[in-house]
Amino acid sequence: MTADTPYDTAAARYFDAWNARTPEERAKAVAAAWTEDGTYTDPLADVTGHDGIGAVIGAAHEQFPGFFFRPLGAVDGHHRLARFGWELVSEADGSTPVAGFDVVELDDDGRIRAVHGFLDRVPA
Repeated sequence: MTADTPYDTAAARYFDAWNARTPEERAKAVAAAWTEDGTYTDPLADVTGHDGIGAVIGAAHEQFPGFFFRPLGAVDGHHRLARFGWELVSEADGSTPVAGFDVVELDDDGRIRAVHGFLDRVPA
């Protein structure tokens, strides 16, 4: 993902965190993307802080091994808010069983303070 704006940069860091495979990589990527007291909320999770966010990401990788997250469409933003779509992609066959849409709030340095996630497509 090309980082042309603060919104693109925040989204790129977000995807780096969600695609980090090891706990060590994940911890580093989450710290780069979120503020220390950052939050992540979607229909299945409501957590605060790097450890909680890392745990949610780790659980997604446990549930969907061999999958990665990719952006759907462009990142849009204004003021301290950005929004973007995403989907979960199988490395094996390219299927995309999960897709969603996130709205993120940024701090003055462009790090994520809060994610408000929505799930648009989930497996039956």
